[in-house]
Amino acid sequence: MTILDRFSIAVRPAAMALMLLGAMTSVAAAQTAPMATATPGVSSSGAAAADPTKKSLPGKVIEKVKAAATRAGDIFNRVPCLPPKGVAPSTGSLPHVAEKLAANKPVVIVAFGSSSTEGYGSTAPEYTYPNRLAAQLRRKYPKADITVLNRGKGGEDAPEMMKRLQSEVIDAKPDMVIWQVGTNAVLRNLDPVTTGKLVEQGVGIIQAAGADVVLVDPQYSPAVNAKGESASKMVSLLSKVAHYRHIGIFPRFAVMRDWHDRQSLPFETFVNNDGLHMNDWGYACFAQLLGDDIIKSVEQVQAGINPPSTVTAYRPM
Repeated sequence: MTILDRFSIAVRPAAMALMLLGAMTSVAAAQTAPMATATPGVSSSGAAAADPTKKSLPGKVIEKVKAAATRAGDIFNRVPCLPPKGVAPSTGSLPHVAEKLAANKPVVIVAFGSSSTEGYGSTAPEYTYPNRLAAQLRRKYPKADITVLNRGKGGEDAPEMMKRLQSEVIDAKPDMVIWQVGTNAVLRNLDPVTTGKLVEQGVGIIQAAGADVVLVDPQYSPAVNAKGESASKMVSLLSKVAHYRHIGIFPRFAVMRDWHDRQSLPFETFVNNDGLHMNDWGYACFAQLLGDDIIKSVEQVQAGINPPSTVTAYRPM
């Protein structure tokens, strides 16, 4: 079964929910339509006028169906992208952003990084991962004022990013920072240990500002894989930083490797012809999985499940 076949199966519940919504709306309209004759002494609005806060049974059913249709309808905005098996893409616990989203309060998310955050390789601004992520979160939380700032700058890594951390990240007063880092360090043969120390220092500054942090490690692509030993060290170091600083990490390297190795997707499915940057599909799937994990964290807060601060780093299943 191909990915498109599986996506077709996944879309069916959304279509059914939308059809059910139309049917329920018609039924409720028929049930609540005014009678042809009026009863003397009774207003045309009937019992509803006496207690406007009390909703009819059909009305409650319609609200539930609408909620289900909204959830299912998000499928139509998704790419046919399967989550990896045996890999836990986990942003961990995001108490600050989750509590604000759960309460429909304004949220500011800063996407900090290099060219794959800036969106190099995408065919239009709306296809960059920060914009994809913003659209997904706004569909899920339409009452919340969600701002996702793109602070990606091509060619940079930890040394350059640290110089603009205050002005482009901290000064924005973010509730959450998604820090994509490490790829250019691998390509430029920078010392992984030095990079790790700079990232840990930066994470401390972001945490002190009161924001949740999620690290994003390098992409699995031909250009990065050509420096396999250095890439492996970088992935390991960023995971350790996340563990010791009690923050989340999205294991992009492992996720993309799963696309290629287990799901048998050729690199050209998700990587540009430069062998390094993701294409529109790659950015979309990346944003989608990241967004799903953020939403999961919000739902945990709404359900009263708030993991301890130490249970925030990526753990293999």
